[in-house]
Amino acid sequence: QVQLAESGGGFAQSGGSLRLSCSPSRDIISIYAMGWYRQIPGKQRELVVHSINGGVTKYADSVKGRFTISRDTDKNLLYLQMNNLLPEDTAVYYCQAQMDYGLGYGIVDYWGRGTQVTVSS
Repeated sequence: QVQLAESGGGFAQSGGSLRLSCSPSRDIISIYAMGWYRQIPGKQRELVVHSINGGVTKYADSVKGRFTISRDTDKNLLYLQMNNLLPEDTAVYYCQAQMDYGLGYGIVDYWGRGTQVTVSS
């Protein structure tokens, strides 16, 4: 299992920046993939960015060029740097980890509790 703890949410003005952090309970390099999702009340959780360790990273079109995912293996943290924030970025942001348990067990998703990001116009 993997426990995830997000931090760094808060308030920002339109055009501002925030950086989210996610601390996994196990070595980040052992995690198959990690990502960030967001959810607005009454709507489905949506992909922000998904990154396979040592592989492909996929960003939602709405955040391309503004958001950047990164891993700090020394600090064992996942980051989401959010620049040029827009009011429509307001949401609860969730950290996701995927563990690949191999043939017969497959990939299992783990989620943090989320952190609120609010962007004012």
